[in-house]
Order: sequence, then structure tokens, then C-alpha cells
Amino acid sequence: MTQVTDPVSNSTGSALQMRCIQCGALSPEAKQDMRCPVCGDLLEIIYPEWAATKKASGLDAAALTALWKGRRTSRAAADQSGVWRFRELLPPIAESEIITLREGNTPLYEMPICGRIVGVPQLFAKHQGMNPTGSFKDTGMTAAATFAKQAGFRWVACASTGNTSASMAAYAARGGMHSLVLLPEGKITWSKLSQALDYGSLTCQLKTDFDGCLRILTEVVRRMPVYLLNSVNPYRLEGQKTAAIELLEQFAWQPPDHIIVPGGNLGNSSALGKAVLELKELGIIPRLPRISIIQAEGANPLYRSMKENGGKSLTPVHAETLATAIRIGNPASWKKAVRVLEATGGAVEQVSEVEIALAKAEIGAEGIGCEPASAVTFAGLKKLVKQGFVKPQESVALLLTGNLLKDPDFVLKFHRGELFSGTPEEKAAEALAPRRRTPMVLDATPDAVIRALEAAEKAAQI
Repeated sequence: MTQVTDPVSNSTGSALQMRCIQCGALSPEAKQDMRCPVCGDLLEIIYPEWAATKKASGLDAAALTALWKGRRTSRAAADQSGVWRFRELLPPIAESEIITLREGNTPLYEMPICGRIVGVPQLFAKHQGMNPTGSFKDTGMTAAATFAKQAGFRWVACASTGNTSASMAAYAARGGMHSLVLLPEGKITWSKLSQALDYGSLTCQLKTDFDGCLRILTEVVRRMPVYLLNSVNPYRLEGQKTAAIELLEQFAWQPPDHIIVPGGNLGNSSALGKAVLELKELGIIPRLPRISIIQAEGANPLYRSMKENGGKSLTPVHAETLATAIRIGNPASWKKAVRVLEATGGAVEQVSEVEIALAKAEIGAEGIGCEPASAVTFAGLKKLVKQGFVKPQESVALLLTGNLLKDPDFVLKFHRGELFSGTPEEKAAEALAPRRRTPMVLDATPDAVIRALEAAEKAAQI
């Protein structure tokens, strides 16, 4: 195996560079605010030797896929990670330095009930909510936290709507670092906040939205020795791209026709797109899947940008949606997401609050729980099928980004019929009634339970 000294990590593996997505300026490292020193735009990690050799670290496609498969039986911590198992395609780091909670290795579920509902029999869901802290963020955080630790930082920080804070706090604790979380006051579920608290973060709720929290944090990291772990960090996206690598491995390297992801800060869609483009370049997959992005109507800046000007510019919006994980009005990675849409031929769509709630209940009927932001994928798929963009004979993989237990209040309010009470969506939400399973209060007798059981059986036969 060819070994190259890496200019950033001083470890071994494929040499990397930081490249600005706007002006193309190259740098051996990122500034503390993770921005291009020339124009101030976002950075991405590239591996120049790949273009020259069409190989990763001296291994061809067949050898790589065999190596990754073989590691699944290894007891080494790096091999048991569904991120670091693919380390030939990641920034190089000594295995002893890796901070891991055995992230990744998430299931790919068949979705027959949802497939029948939407008329697409080959429907699957990659459930990233099965990661250690319950969301897809762990795949990126293992990489970013590892490089923060190696760089000698004692403090790491993020702005968050919830999932990022939980993940960062866990990996910081695991790596012996301190963590700072900035959250929009009143805009995060208690389930997510409790994770950050339990993992020991200094947690600050600011009287602003997510975008305001990120602006403030960017200034903090410029003035203090604190390492930024939001998705503007290019190491985060390198880790997150392994979800796509793992998904395609589960498809035996024959990509589905479509991969559909939620759109919030758009780092995830950017990372997944980067992965499929690299896998295609290296000859590991024969073709690109179409990657499509779904946003909530109340937090839809990318949707508006694509419809209004083809993604040439983006106007921030005041974000409001019950899908708190994607309640972001000024997504940092929007330019990267536009490139992914263009490169893969994907689409962008928006869905209403009621459509999200219905899709979430329908996914739940499969025995698969997810947080509301994940359900936008299925809600969006319905629209893409109706438009003819997704055809019935094609295969589709939905990315479910968060666990059901990230937002149990949403679930309880839905089934009690309280989710849209007193809102403009209240009348439209009447269509959700058949999906509700309101908890029953009965007399403590066998007869009462039997009557309820008989009524449910009768209703199921109608």
C-alpha cells in the first residue's frame, strides 16, 4: 500500500488539501472559523493523488471493497466503527488517536407498507437514527472531534437545533475535551437538550434562532481557543459521507436510482453527494444515484433558491417548522448542496407540516420510528412520484436522520390530536385522524379491555 505523509495530520495515508468551494484557493489547513482565508467561503477536503492514480492509497476498487468487508469481523475499534472502517477515503489519522463510539453500521430497512402507499415497491430506509446518540451527526462528529483532539484543543463548540449538540457533547466527553453548546431559546426539544447536559456540556440558550447562534459562535471561535464543530467544518462532512458509502455497500455497490434526504443546514446532503461522486471517480460504483433534498415549507430557503434562480443565490428565511432538526433559515452549506443536485440530477421539494406528520405516522406503521425531520423524505417522495420524477419501477432509499425518541412530545401530541390545535393547519389536520392511536383510559377490569380489543378488531376489518 502506498503511504504518503499528510501535510495536515502528519500521519500516513492519502495526502489532502483544503479547497475553497467559491474561489478554489488551496490551503494545507483550515482557519479556526473554517472559512477560506481568501474569500471567506466554505472549504472542502480534496485528495489530489486520487485524480492522478484513480486509486486510494494504492488500492484499486475491488481491493478496497474487499478490505472494508473483511474489517467487519475485526475487533479493532477503528474497524468496528462504520466510519473509520472506510478510512482509506478519509483524512489520515493514527488509529490510536481515533475518538469513536462505534458509530455507523446502521440498518437499511425494506419499507413495504410505505412502498404500497406511494406506489414504489423498491423502497428502503437507511436509519441513521440508530447511531450512538440517536442521529446521523455521530458519523461526522467522530471525525471532527478526532482532529480537534489531535490539534490540541481543550474546548470544542457548536450551534445547534439539538442533534449536533448531543453528538458533539458525547464525542467531546469521550475524547476528554470540554464542550460549549449554543442553542436557540425555546427551539429545541428537551430530549435533545438532556443529552447535551448529561454528557457535560456548557449549554447556553440564546435569545435568537439557530442562524443567530451560529453567527455568535463564529465570532467566539475567532477570539478564543475553541474548535468549531458545526457542519462548516470540512472534517465533519468527511465523516458524514460514510453514510452513503455504507448505504452503497448494503446495495452491493449497485446504487439505488434515488437517495432522498432532509434539508436543514445542508451539510448532510453535501456530504452524501461528495461520497457518491468520489466512489464513482474511483470506479467503486458504476453510476450516480440521484440525490434529492426535501425541506419543510416553513424552512425552505434552498427550495426557493432553486425555483427562483436555479440556485445562483439564496435569500435567508425566518424558519418555522415542528421538524426542529431542520428549522434553519440560512443554511451554511447551500452552495455545496446545489452542486450535489446539479451533479446527480436530483430534485428539491418542500412539504407542509401536515404532510410531515402524516408521513411520520406512516413510517411508524412499518415499526420504524423517526423524528419529524426524517419524515420529510417520505412526504417529499410522494410529491416526486406524483410529478413523475420518481417512477414506480425505480429503487429509492430514504435517509432517516434521527431517532423517534428525539422528539416524543411531537408523537404524543399527534396521537392525542393536539399537534395542530389552534393553528392554521387545524382543519387540514383532520385528515390525520385515521392514523391517530389515542391512549385509552379504562376501568381496571378484563371486560373493559376485551371490549376495547373487540372494537379495535372490528375497526381493523372495515
